[in-house]
Amino acid sequence: MTTHYPPEPFRIKVTEAIRLIPREAREAALKEAGYNLFLMKAEDIFIDLLTDSGTGAMSQEQWAALMRGDESYAGARSFHRLKSAVDDIFGFKYFVPTHQGRAAENILAACLVKPGQYVPSNMHFDTTDANIRARGGRPVNLVIDEAHDPENRHPFKGNMDIAKLRAFIEKVGVKNIPLGMVTVTNNAGGGQPVSMENLKAIAQVYREYDIPFFIDAARYAENCFFIKQREPGYESKCVKEIAREMFALADGMTMSAKKDAIVNIGGLLCMNDETLFQNVKNELILREGFPTYGGLAGRDLDAMAVGLYEGLDEDYLAYRLGQTAYLTSRLNEVGIPTIQPAGGHGVYVNAGAVFPHIPNYEFPAQALAVELYREGGIRGVEIGSVMFACLNPETNEWHYPKLELLRLAIPRRTYTQSHLDYVAETLAKIKSRAGSVRGYKFTYAPELLRHFTARFEPL
Repeated sequence: MTTHYPPEPFRIKVTEAIRLIPREAREAALKEAGYNLFLMKAEDIFIDLLTDSGTGAMSQEQWAALMRGDESYAGARSFHRLKSAVDDIFGFKYFVPTHQGRAAENILAACLVKPGQYVPSNMHFDTTDANIRARGGRPVNLVIDEAHDPENRHPFKGNMDIAKLRAFIEKVGVKNIPLGMVTVTNNAGGGQPVSMENLKAIAQVYREYDIPFFIDAARYAENCFFIKQREPGYESKCVKEIAREMFALADGMTMSAKKDAIVNIGGLLCMNDETLFQNVKNELILREGFPTYGGLAGRDLDAMAVGLYEGLDEDYLAYRLGQTAYLTSRLNEVGIPTIQPAGGHGVYVNAGAVFPHIPNYEFPAQALAVELYREGGIRGVEIGSVMFACLNPETNEWHYPKLELLRLAIPRRTYTQSHLDYVAETLAKIKSRAGSVRGYKFTYAPELLRHFTARFEPL
């Protein structure tokens, strides 16, 4: 039985035309892009599920806020409106705006990470991983084992394994760990949430060893709503209360506001340490801009201030998570295996199970991404060996991720039930001819974040 599709808690005021170009045109577009969906023209995409980052629809209140934008270089009213929202929701002593989440990660890594040091987390996503590596650091993933079992319905598969964390700290030494992190929700592992119980345990371990604790908070509101739905003792608390409890455990956070603040551009870096704040401001001025605008226009700061509150609305969150659950259910009905249970911001198809004949070094999830566009003009993103396979510098051996996933990220307030039904129908067609699909090889790949600009050819 298909999960109920929730009615949208909004009505549509502005539309944007999309079109499905002919199959032969899609084939030509794939070849031109080197079979990398990132390198395709957006006008050639029918349904774009590449990312939920900055791709959502802003509300009429956010559009109105754009007109209030104060473009003063320093101390703009827009900054102070954003500061009021950030102080109210997150509760950290200090913050700076940035142009997006990876800028916040870059500045934090520049201030704290030295070559050879380690940064543990449940699972770092791509830009966090790359920013740590770019400073000579080593990102380490310590998620619970259940996260690697697609069928396991553990309600908080984003949790960090506390025993693994403690053992890792003891192994490498506190002096080699400049900060510890956790990602909520866990994007690399299926958009799965982290429980408040686990967050408290993580914070306790980091405190015990005097390691600064930072939360990657891109999808914190979705994580908090999962806590409200699934964790005993939180069902009667509002999402904002849960968020305040979560952030009170940490020493700071990075955030891409392009997710749960529902804006097209923007980010945040928050902290409690005054010395770190001074260093962050110096780095920000060098790379992003003055501390009261951080690489953004005043209108963007105002849109973010409004969006931070809209992202906490529980009617919206119920619809948001309901959309993902609906598409997961529809895909499972037609025999497409996905990460269970449904995550927050996207559906993660188990491409390794769809194409069991394609080994990880021939990129089964990339093959599925290409077929999804070829068949239906739909763009998703590979989260597997293209994105996360890495070369161990000590052994010169390749390490591959345990899962080969195709992420179908659902932009906020953008697509309807019929769009999601079309996605499910298209994947069902691909499954019927799965045995004939072959893998891919690189023709070009940079050292870091290779999935953005790599080029491929079919085998």
